Amino acid sequence: MNEVEWTRGVSELLNKEFKNYSIEAGKKLTYANEITKYDNANPLYHDMKYETDILIYEKYSEKNWIPRVVIESKINSISTHDAITYSKKAQDHKNVHPYLRYGILIGNHNFSLPGRLFRHGSHFDFMVNWKSFDPSEEEFKSILEILSKEIEASIKLEEMIFDNRKKDRTKIHFLHKPLITKE
Repeated sequence: MNEVEWTRGVSELLNKEFKNYSIEAGKKLTYANEITKYDNANPLYHDMKYETDILIYEKYSEKNWIPRVVIESKINSISTHDAITYSKKAQDHKNVHPYLRYGILIGNHNFSLPGRLFRHGSHFDFMVNWKSFDPSEEEFKSILEILSKEIEASIKLEEMIFDNRKKDRTKIHFLHKPLITKE
């Protein structure tokens, strides 16, 4: 099984669980908007997109949607170069979508998460390792729990960032980002 086939399979598996969201393998997502010129005072943009491995998004209509979570996927192993590259992609996507949550899933890797991910994956919100191509019941339950929390975090971040001037907004007085690990 190659990485693209495995990623599509994971996407289909997750799609069955998240009925209120769309989940797509290979969907492109904007990571930069460059201003090419101005028409009077109005800028004209050129956007650039990276293909995501798995994108979870909230669909409002056929044309309107909001990205919530990106999952980069690897199988068998992950190199330092992979960790740096994917973390940079996460940073780029989050610059355009500041509420976006980003993680990595490694499949068929019967070891713990490699230290290079901790060192070089600073823009990941979560990291998941499955021992084989198919998750155990506990591994699948854990990723569903993580993704549910990441979707909630994305929605909350969007509200905090874009509704901060509304009179009836929720007033935030504390924010804490805990570190949670599981053996």
